[in-house]
Parts: sequence; structure tokens; C-alpha cells
Amino acid sequence: MKKILVILLLSIFTLPVLAENTILILGDSLSSGYGIEPGKNWVALLKQRLTDRHYPYQVINASISGDTTSDGLSRLPGLLKQYHPAVTIIEMGGNDGLRGLQITVIKSNLLKLIQLAVQAKSQVLLLGVRMPPNYGHVYTQGFNDIFSGLAKDNSIHVIPEFLKGVDEDPNLMQPDGIHPNALAQAILLDNVWPVLVKLLGPPTRN
Repeated sequence: MKKILVILLLSIFTLPVLAENTILILGDSLSSGYGIEPGKNWVALLKQRLTDRHYPYQVINASISGDTTSDGLSRLPGLLKQYHPAVTIIEMGGNDGLRGLQITVIKSNLLKLIQLAVQAKSQVLLLGVRMPPNYGHVYTQGFNDIFSGLAKDNSIHVIPEFLKGVDEDPNLMQPDGIHPNALAQAILLDNVWPVLVKLLGPPTRN
């Protein structure tokens, strides 16, 4: 009986922290750590930086390699219900673009993801990526414009070029030319950090 009571008390005191101090990352291979040693990708580096700088947030990495925006739509409602994140980072759309999915469909799916997070009272940070130039100017420009357009129309935060400083440097990319390597992970975090920190509020101590 005492053991059950202790478990219940721990649950009571733990749940509010989970609800208020969680960062949820919904992404694909760029955030799941594809080809990167476990614990070395940018999300793992984010967790360490939050700890080092005394931000009382836990990070839930719900990223899955190969996921599209449609996959994200099927998973996000359950994740929001489970974790009640204060911040939701959406890093999706790249696989849709590589498959040549219509721009209007990608934009519509991302909009739905944003709306789901906002309805759950979660702040949204959208991470944008670029298509390789071989997809043609019209498609690549249309794809690139999705992210800033959605941010402007929905008053959310955006990083239009999540891979800035990385995707044009072969030394920072894996042999497939699509995925950043281990050397690039700190740069990816630095691309995200200045915007993310604005959503987190002050650390618990300096």
C-alpha cells in the first residue's frame, strides 16, 4: 500500500513538469540522427546544451527517418496528447519534396501540423530545408517558399534554412549528399538555438 501511495505521489508531482517543460521534435532523418553515432546528432547536443545552460526542459525526439508530412499528421495528435509540449519543433517536408509531391499538398500538410500544435497550446518552431537544384527552378523555389510563407501567415517562428552552412559544403555531408555528417551537427544546433531560446524563457540560473 505504501509503495502504491509513493508511486501516485510521484506521478502527481511529475506530470505538471512534463506538461510545461517539454520540447517535442517531430522530424525525419535530419533529426533522427541518420548515419550519426547515437548521442552525437543535433538533438542530443541540444539536450546537453539545455542542461549545461540550466534550461529546465526535457526533449522528446519523435523523429523517424523517411517520414513524410502525412506520417507526421498520423503521429502528432497522439504525441501532443501524451507530452503536452511547451514547444513543438516541426522538421518535415524534405522527404515529400524528394518524392516530387505537389507543393500545395506539402504546404497543406505542414499547415495542419502547425494548427494541431497551436490548438494544443504549444509554441511552434518550423525548420525549413531546400531542394537540390536538379528538381528545377520552379519546383525548388516553390518548395523553398513554403516555410517562410507558413510562418508569416500563422505567426509562428521559422528557420527557413535549417541546413544553412552545411548543405553546400561536401565536407559536412554524408556520401549520399542528402544527410549532414557528424561534423555538421553542432552547426545545425547553432542554426536552431537563437530562435528556440526566445521561446524558452530565462534559464533557472545564469
